[in-house]
Order: sequence, then structure tokens, then C-alpha cells
Amino acid sequence: MPKIFHHQFNVSEEAVDQNGHVNNVVYVQWMQDVAVMHSDAQGCNNDLYQRLGTTWVARSHYVEYRSPAFAGERIDAMTWIAGHKRSSSVRQYRFVRVSDGKVLARAETEWVYVKAESGRPCAIDSEVLDAFEVVASDEEP
Repeated sequence: MPKIFHHQFNVSEEAVDQNGHVNNVVYVQWMQDVAVMHSDAQGCNNDLYQRLGTTWVARSHYVEYRSPAFAGERIDAMTWIAGHKRSSSVRQYRFVRVSDGKVLARAETEWVYVKAESGRPCAIDSEVLDAFEVVASDEEP
């Protein structure tokens, strides 16, 4: 599997707000969606996490909006792991308009790995760590 996960989709009318472009909170939903898709593609799906008794929770999100997106446009959502510590991982994202290659938003989430039952942070299982390669800053799109 590639280090950088790509998912392309068309912007729906429902994503557009009263300003006529994609609402800022929609990007956070897209971040969540593409993170789950990437994890699933790497074999780290709900079944694995249930077996391990763990899950991920967001500690923080950062989004830099660079250009508006509009209904009907095709977006390439990219995500990758930028680094990890004992019980947390930093995941980065880029949202690019396919038609002109314009970066619409850059984003980052710090995810914390927790025991599902208690919600307390725990060491990331080796099975999960081994499924993802860290992308160095000079490898970012």
C-alpha cells in the first residue's frame, strides 16, 4: 500500500453553505472519513480494533483553508501518518481540486490510541504501528 492514501469524490450540494462554498465543518467530516478509509485499507478496521479492545479519539484538529470548494467539483483527499509517539499519532491531510491541482485545505489531527472500555490512553499495538509507514516532511504532497 502507498504511504499516502488518496480518495477522490465529487462535492455534494449538501456540503455547500449559505456562502455558496463548502462549509468549514464539512472538511472535518472529510478528515474523519478519509482517515477511516485509510485505516481500513491498511487492514486496521473495526474488527481488528474490537479484537484489540482499542480505538482512536481525536485530541486536536487543525485546518488551514486556502481556497473555496464548490458543489460538483472533484476533490482528491490525501492523508498520511506524519509521526507517532507511544499512544498518539499525527495524521495530515491535503484536499486538492482535481481540475486545476489547487490546494483547497491543509489539515492535521492528533489522534490518541485508547482502551475502548476505559477511554484511557494506551501504547499503540505493534499490529497497528506496523500497518502504516510514516511520511517524512520532504515526502509530503
